[in-house]
Amino acid sequence: MRRNDVIKGFRIGIPIGMGYFAVAFSLGIIAKQAGLTAAIGFVSSFFTRASAGEYGVYTLVAAQATYAEIVAMCLVVNLRYMLMSAALSQKLAPGTSWFHRVLMACCVTDEIFGISIARLGYCPPAYTYAAALVSTLMWASGCAAGIVAGGMLPTAIVAALSVALYGMFLAIIMPPARSDRNVLYAVVASFVLSGVCSVAPLVRNWSSGTRTIVLTILIAAAAAWMRPVKTEEEEEKHG
Repeated sequence: MRRNDVIKGFRIGIPIGMGYFAVAFSLGIIAKQAGLTAAIGFVSSFFTRASAGEYGVYTLVAAQATYAEIVAMCLVVNLRYMLMSAALSQKLAPGTSWFHRVLMACCVTDEIFGISIARLGYCPPAYTYAAALVSTLMWASGCAAGIVAGGMLPTAIVAALSVALYGMFLAIIMPPARSDRNVLYAVVASFVLSGVCSVAPLVRNWSSGTRTIVLTILIAAAAAWMRPVKTEEEEEKHG
């Protein structure tokens, strides 16, 4: 049964990895501009596997931010993985060792969480490990390939490829913004306040990383306080 779980994990991890390679290639372009080598890009991508988190790290590295700013940014941007790990723990069979629980939590990405939580019955660790391994290798390889390409391609093409990542972020935020006005308001507020803070007295002297962290926390807190998401029980209660 464990062998079958590994095979199924590899099979479903390959198409995920192919998508990862394309996105990570664009991240590699950003990493090259930050001065990272292909080897460093491969290692950092292998252990991070988060597009927004890596983009933030490479941007802060390019801006010569402090270690504290980089760590704080990663914690804020990747907080959702803590919730995903907690939800995934409910899909593990009773008696699963703490070692497997911790290691599976380290494997969590949006896509790996999705296939693991959607599996019927309990999710065997071998299934998640196999899918995470093949997709992670392709993710890290994509970043390394982007760094190499960034050093070989003409400047105009590198600049054009670096825009691809911004397109990916727009593709992520636009659909929920169109279907939920609260999300739209938060997105608009982030754009406006980011522009204001870049020219406002005192705040403009902060590093871009610090401004991003502060704005992320403030806007998210304001949105959660003013427009909290109702649970199913609350929706049924209020009709």
